[in-house]
Amino acid sequence: MGRSIYIKMRHRVQVRPKEKITVGDVAVVFTSKEEKEKIESLVIYKVNEKDQNIIIIDVMRIIQAISREMENMEIQQVGPTQTIVEVVFERKRASLPFFIVVWLLLFIGAALAIMNFHEDVSMRAVHQRLFFILTGERDETPLLLQVPYSIGLGLGMILFFNHVFKKRINEEPSPLEVEMFNYQQDLDRYVIINENDESVTHIDER
Repeated sequence: MGRSIYIKMRHRVQVRPKEKITVGDVAVVFTSKEEKEKIESLVIYKVNEKDQNIIIIDVMRIIQAISREMENMEIQQVGPTQTIVEVVFERKRASLPFFIVVWLLLFIGAALAIMNFHEDVSMRAVHQRLFFILTGERDETPLLLQVPYSIGLGLGMILFFNHVFKKRINEEPSPLEVEMFNYQQDLDRYVIINENDESVTHIDER
């Protein structure tokens, strides 16, 4: 029996259109230095115009490529068996007017959502009642409570999402990031099952 080669498939990689995909792009190879360089340089796929934005590279494709180039090698696969290759196309930068329109829509939508929530739970009446309990006076606009509440609402949202613009407050992920991660995991599993040619067989029409 020959020497052993250990292969660990990466989870997700990004490539450009018409780019050649090598073993080193989609997998981590463990073997001797000379053999590792030779294996990692093997081209296993070339992105063409028919490909869309997602390509699935199965470990069997890599094993076949290595077996053709190097005989008497024992190939051991570790970890996942597929790699998701995302084809990244050049994106046009959004124009300033388009950015302003989107920002205004999001700002107005968020403001309306908060105001409608406060109206549903009668937040104004609650502030008026609290102001009367604390001071013994009635006030239709208890700014002493409403202003700190508004500031606290904004600060609470910043702490909840764990971001100030692009800067992260701490390393702990926000609930939104956790939900996005779970969604991405489910999406990746769906893509691997449905886009992988090696995992799908079709009955020929007779």
